[in-house]
Parts: sequence; C-alpha cells; structure tokens
Amino acid sequence: MGRESVVGESCMFFGREGTIIGVTRNWHYQPVHNEIEPLALYIEPEWNRVMLIRIPTGNISESIKSIETVWKRVIPTYPFEYYFLDENFDEMYRTEESIGTLLKYFTVLAVFVACLGLFGLASFTSEQRTKEIGIRKVLGANVSNITLLLCREFFLLVLVSNIIAWPVAYFLMKGWLQKYAYRTSLSVFIFVAAMGIALMVAFLSVSFQAIRAATANPVDSLRYE
Repeated sequence: MGRESVVGESCMFFGREGTIIGVTRNWHYQPVHNEIEPLALYIEPEWNRVMLIRIPTGNISESIKSIETVWKRVIPTYPFEYYFLDENFDEMYRTEESIGTLLKYFTVLAVFVACLGLFGLASFTSEQRTKEIGIRKVLGANVSNITLLLCREFFLLVLVSNIIAWPVAYFLMKGWLQKYAYRTSLSVFIFVAAMGIALMVAFLSVSFQAIRAATANPVDSLRYE
C-alpha cells in the first residue's frame, strides 16, 4: 500500500468495511511454483468452515479423541472431519519428492554400472599392456609411475565426458528450475564438484587393477620374450 504502517486504518474487503489489525510477513500460501501475491485475511465468523488446531506431538490419537468429544458436544449436527496440515503440504510437493527419490536410485545404479565398466576396461587395458608394464619396470619405473600411466587415459576420458555433459546438464537443470518462482542459481562450483567426484570414483575403480598390474613380477610377463 506504499505506507510504513497501516494498522488501525479502515479498508474495504469484499464490499465490506473493515479495520486492519495486523500485517504478516510474506509466506507461501500456494506451492512454491507460484510467486507470493498480495493476500488479505478477512475475519468473518459466518464464513468459517475450517478450524486450525495445534496439538502436541506426544499422543496425537488421544488429542484427536478429545477434540472429537468436544466437537460432538458443541456442534453435534456437523460431522467431525480432520486432516493434518503437514500432509496437505506434502501433497503439494509429492511430485518433487518422487522425482528426487527416482533420480537418487537411478544415480546410484548409473554410478555402479559405470564403475563396473571402468573396472572391466581397466582389467582389459592392463592385460593388453602387460609386457609394456614389465619392460617399464625392468627399466626402472616404480609402482606410482605405472599406476599414473594407466590411470591417465581414464582420467582423460572422464574429463571429456564431463565437458560434454556440462552443457546438457546446465540446460536441463535450468529448464526445470524455471518452473519455480523462487529458485537457486547454478554456480560453476556444482559442476566442478561433480567432476571431482567423478574423477575420484574413476580413480577408485581403476586404481585396483592399475596397482595390481604395477606390482606384478615383470619376469612373468617377459618370460617368453
């Protein structure tokens, strides 16, 4: 209304004159997909259809029975029906919760399959380069040098895949966030952190086979050469 204080002033609500008794802060009375719009709460006893009651969380069933007893004594002609406000809010965001749960399980499954693929590819690569590793060890290469040599190729693949995935993930996440009136921003840190986690997972998947190949006896690989 363009004023610092309007408490006590008269105003028209739904064709009736009323007095403003308080001003609340902005709050979401609709799902967060929508912007917070102006709202007037008009107290009219004849319009009351719902009663909001705060009850202790210790014994909910006993509290409901007590309320129902009072209800039937005071208003016996109206049926006693109730619901919980947190369940009402839960229905608003049930879709988001379901999507989050599905994405969590699919992410775990995708990471597991990717780790299996990296582990198998590392095993195949180490077998293909057994003689090369043996020669390098004979010429003085240590375990860390050979491990980094084998892991370097996989790190390069993970970096290339992240560079390809970043634009796709950015536009998908940006499109999804556009559905919300109030949304977070997509910082570079999110993508860098995802790349770091991917590199760490790749290292854990590949390092076992790399260390195993690096610590093998070069005599076994060069026996017939």
